[in-house]
Amino acid sequence: MTQKTKLILRWDIKQETESEYFEFMVSEFIPVINRLGIRDVQAWYTLFGVCEQILFVGVAENLEQMRFILKSESWETLRSRLTDLVDNFEQKVIGNASGSFQF
Repeated sequence: MTQKTKLILRWDIKQETESEYFEFMVSEFIPVINRLGIRDVQAWYTLFGVCEQILFVGVAENLEQMRFILKSESWETLRSRLTDLVDNFEQKVIGNASGSFQF
């Protein structure tokens, strides 16, 4: 049985790009992420506390698939567009991901 691989992204939305950011997430980011093969997408929006405003998680079937996705031109274009709209972007990949919360 292959172990799933988790992609964890964190960022803060730039105040001046909030409406553009939300439009981008719904119309572009989520659909492209799914087409690339990242599933079980979840996002958390932090209202209070000292941490990133957004925590985004998605899962690929295995580490090889995740590496392929993250090296693709489609991912690079998507990530570049996202980083134009956010600050403090961080990306982490966890191989052999469990179903429990990880960061």
